[in-house]
Amino acid sequence: MRVLITGANGQLGTDLALNLSLHHQVLAYGRQQLDVADFSRVVETVRSVKPDVIIHAAAYTRVDEAESQADKAFLVNAYGTRNLAVAAEQTGAKIIYISTDYVFDGRSCKPYGEFDPVGPLGVYGKSKLAGEKMVKSLTRSYFIVRTSWLYGKHGQNFVKTILQLAKERNQLKVVDDQTGTPTYTVDLADFLQKLMLTDKYGIYHASNQGSCSWYQFARAIAADARLNIEITPVATQEFPRPAPRPAYSVLDHMAIRLNGFDQFRHWREALQAFISDYL
Repeated sequence: MRVLITGANGQLGTDLALNLSLHHQVLAYGRQQLDVADFSRVVETVRSVKPDVIIHAAAYTRVDEAESQADKAFLVNAYGTRNLAVAAEQTGAKIIYISTDYVFDGRSCKPYGEFDPVGPLGVYGKSKLAGEKMVKSLTRSYFIVRTSWLYGKHGQNFVKTILQLAKERNQLKVVDDQTGTPTYTVDLADFLQKLMLTDKYGIYHASNQGSCSWYQFARAIAADARLNIEITPVATQEFPRPAPRPAYSVLDHMAIRLNGFDQFRHWREALQAFISDYL
């Protein structure tokens, strides 16, 4: 298949391009090659390359900055997504839109299902939800894939930050009252490759199995990497930030179960695989 990937220089986009190029013709575009906010350029590019599938991984992901840069966040996450959706519908391409657990308010005490009510707390989540609405209203052959707490070999993420900080200090404070699920980009890329080959359209929650707090995640990173660092749990209020975060954003994987896809491995197993490969 001919697969067009946006955000190809990001941590997910890079792994997607590497994974898919083994079996498919990949057209990978970073922001310098394709600004998704440029409507004419997006439509022209998609019409020119005629992809079978568009995987839209480009996004404005600076969660805190989005609070004061709402126009930028919506330009990329909402209208950039509109541009890809329009182009996909015009050319008959399937589209996979990568969304986020931040579309939920975090007030639940059980994993969020694909059909649970949404209610983003901050600008980032609201802009990503607006992107979902663009996809659903403008194209028919779509997959909306919500994921959470992404990390991988490429780009910046929590795991690499902990590994770096362990080189600079011997003590660290990490919040223990936000719960979610770390997701390894390699595992997500593998799922997306399987998903795009089907016509099982709709919303999917895609993350590794299990859940943890950021503190528990940091402890696991330190243990797997054999880091000599003391990590102390603290409350979110001790680290005030511009954007509110959902206190609980664990995703249930009903769509994966009911559509016959294999479940992801547990987040601890995935983390161990990443640490082994990265260090």
